[in-house]
Amino acid sequence: MEVVAGVDLGGTAVNYTLVNREEKFLIDGLCEHPSLAKQGPEVCLQQIEDGLRIAADRAGVQMSEIVAVGLDTPGPASAAGKLSAKGSTNFVHANWAEYDIREGLAQRLGKPVSYLNDGNAGALWGHFNIFGATGKETSVTVVIGTGLGGGVILDGNVIKGRKGFGGELGHVLIPYQSIAGIAGMKPKCNCGRIGCLESVCSLTAIERDFLPFFLPKYPGHELGKSENLNRAAKMVRGLADKGDPMCREIFRVQAHALGLFFDEMVNTFDPDALIVGGGAIETTPEFQSWFIEEIHTGMPTQREEQADIPIFIMPNGDTAGARGAAIEALKLARSGGLA
Repeated sequence: MEVVAGVDLGGTAVNYTLVNREEKFLIDGLCEHPSLAKQGPEVCLQQIEDGLRIAADRAGVQMSEIVAVGLDTPGPASAAGKLSAKGSTNFVHANWAEYDIREGLAQRLGKPVSYLNDGNAGALWGHFNIFGATGKETSVTVVIGTGLGGGVILDGNVIKGRKGFGGELGHVLIPYQSIAGIAGMKPKCNCGRIGCLESVCSLTAIERDFLPFFLPKYPGHELGKSENLNRAAKMVRGLADKGDPMCREIFRVQAHALGLFFDEMVNTFDPDALIVGGGAIETTPEFQSWFIEEIHTGMPTQREEQADIPIFIMPNGDTAGARGAAIEALKLARSGGLA
């Protein structure tokens, strides 16, 4: 049985999945192994190989039956998988500087390896759920977490860009001043600019800007009693899901920010679907429906031909990276006649 593997390398864990040529995933849910990325390339790649053997055993396949591997990691890295010379939070060891992690893993495993950044891998998984691995449709995905990632799938292929920064959706500037209820707010992004989508739509935005802005408007609110804004920010989603007025207002603003952003994407790509994923929408179906409706409300008036564009919630958020990486590997295997 010929299969391909998906490997999602994070800061604390490596997540694995396997998929066969019929596009059936052989592992349900998470299949994790500890990540040792901070110990450098040699230790990390050995750990990836060890975990892949465990995943193969769990799926009931031999390592020899894995014909290609898809890898995704956080950035910054080139489109081909060469890590930044400046390092990053997840790749602090000096030996990671300018290391070609895709090639390194391919040499260790003796198998073809494809590479995506984690945002693009998640976007590919969301796209696959709607259109399959061989469709030529176009989709735009945002993944809302501590920051905001995502990606663009154009005619069925991931947009990576010249330097690997294609699909850096969190750093698209939006006209946030047009959102009702936040007059005077100047949301600053981690990149240093004012008004990036991530600066308005992320957990960091809730901690840095939204709670300081909204708590004075809701005197006596329970989150105002917390001395730790980070802890308070993590409680906003749950309270919003339960109908708390202030927390719902925060999520309304984030939804309207997405509406403005999606309007820009509709007029740039005319996509077949818009997809939202990440921890922000790991909520009840009722809240998810409300959030999507607020995104539509926040979108400027569309042309009649564009107004019916669907917005989907990404399923299986925890496994999105590994599954998207596996889909990219399946494309690689098919193009090379391996599957």
